[in-house]
Amino acid sequence: MTQISNAAIEKLSPFKKLTSEQARLVDDILSFTANHLQGDWPAIYTIVGDAGTGKSVVLSQLFDRLQTAARKDPSSPFYHTTNYFLVNHPEILKVYREIAGGLPELYKKDFARPTSLINQLDKHQETIDVAIIDEAHLLLSKPDHYNNFYHDNQLVEIIKRAKVVVIVFDQYQVLRMKSLWTPERLHQITNRYPHKEYHLTKMFRMNASQELVDWFNTFTNDYRLTPLPASARTHYDFRIYSDVEQMRQAIVQRNREVGLSRILSTSGYPSTLDGGKHYIQEGRFKMPWDQYNYTVTSWAELPQTINEVGSIYTCQGFDLNYTGIILGPPISQTPGTRKLQINLDKYTDTEAFKKRADLTDPAQIEQLEKRMVMNSLNVLFKRGVYGTYLYAHDPLLRQTLSQLFTQAGFHLPTEE
Repeated sequence: MTQISNAAIEKLSPFKKLTSEQARLVDDILSFTANHLQGDWPAIYTIVGDAGTGKSVVLSQLFDRLQTAARKDPSSPFYHTTNYFLVNHPEILKVYREIAGGLPELYKKDFARPTSLINQLDKHQETIDVAIIDEAHLLLSKPDHYNNFYHDNQLVEIIKRAKVVVIVFDQYQVLRMKSLWTPERLHQITNRYPHKEYHLTKMFRMNASQELVDWFNTFTNDYRLTPLPASARTHYDFRIYSDVEQMRQAIVQRNREVGLSRILSTSGYPSTLDGGKHYIQEGRFKMPWDQYNYTVTSWAELPQTINEVGSIYTCQGFDLNYTGIILGPPISQTPGTRKLQINLDKYTDTEAFKKRADLTDPAQIEQLEKRMVMNSLNVLFKRGVYGTYLYAHDPLLRQTLSQLFTQAGFHLPTEE
C-alpha cells in the first residue's frame, strides 16, 4: 500500500496540491472578494458540495493566500485587511489552529468559533473585512443560550459584521434543529446581497467507485436498499458484517497496519451529557462512546480512541483510513420491502431535536427529524478513505445487507 500520512493538518494544509478546478475556484473567490471589499453592501460566496468533495482544503488555501496578502503585500487589495476563519466544530478548529502554529502568515487567533467572534466584535464595537466559514451547515439558526448566542441566526450576524463572507455548505450534513438549514433557508439570506454560488461534485476523500458512493447516497437520501454495484470492492475495502465484534477486530487490525481506523456509530444507544461513560453493547461487543476531548489534538488522532466509538460530533470533517460503522436502532428495514424505516423514538441524541418556534407543523417536523437521522449516517458513510465496514443492529437489515453483499459476488468476512 502507498505510504499513508495520517496527520489531519496535512489533509487541510494550505500547501496541499489542488486540482485545476479547485485552484480556479480559489482565484475566483479572491477576485470576488477584492471586487466587493469597497462595496456598500456585504457580499457572499457559497461553495456547495457533499462530504469529501474538497471544500475545506479550498478554504484553507484561500485563507492562507488572503492572510499572506493582508500581512506581507502592500500592493494587494487585501493589505491590512482584518479577516477571520470560523468553524462551529471544536475538533476541526483544533486542526486549523495547529496549522496556524507552523506558518508565519497565520495566527491562531485568526481561527475562532462564530459566537466567540460575534461577541468579541460587539464588545469592541468593531467589524471585519472577510469572514471565511467552514461547515456553515453547523451555524446556529436560532438562539442558543447554552453557547452564549442570543441572536436569531449566526450567519445573519456575521454578515452584519463583515464586508465579504465565504461559506461552504452541505445540506446533507445538517444534524441538529438548532442548526437547521436547507438550501431554501440559506438562499433567503444570501439572495438579499450580491452573491455567487459554486458547486463542487468530485469525491476526493474516498477511494471508492462512484457507484458505491451513489449506493450510500441512495441509502441515506432515498431511504432505499439497492443491489450493491460490482465495483463496490474495486480499489476499496467495503465489507458487510453480521458480528460487530468481528468488525471491531478487523478495524483494530487495520489500525495496527495503517493507523487512523476507528469504530463509529449512529445514535440509538445510551448517551447523556453527564460526564460518565456510556456503552454501546451488541452481543459480545461492548465499547464506550467517545469521551469529551480536552486535548489540543483531534479525537481521531488520539491513539487511545481505538477503544472508543466515534460519533458525528468527533468525526465530522475528518478523514479516517478505515471505518467500522454501526447502524443503530433508529435505522431498520420495513419487512417485505427494500425500504428503510427511521425510528425517531429510538434516537437517543436528545440535543438534536430541540423545538423551534418557527416550526409548528408536526408532519414537517417529523420529516426534518428523519432527514437529520439520515444526515448523521451520511456523515459516517463518507469518512473512510480506503475502506468502510458496516454492521446493522436491526436483524432484517443485517440479513439483507449480507444478502446484497453475496449477491454482488463477494464473500462475507471471516475472523481476522
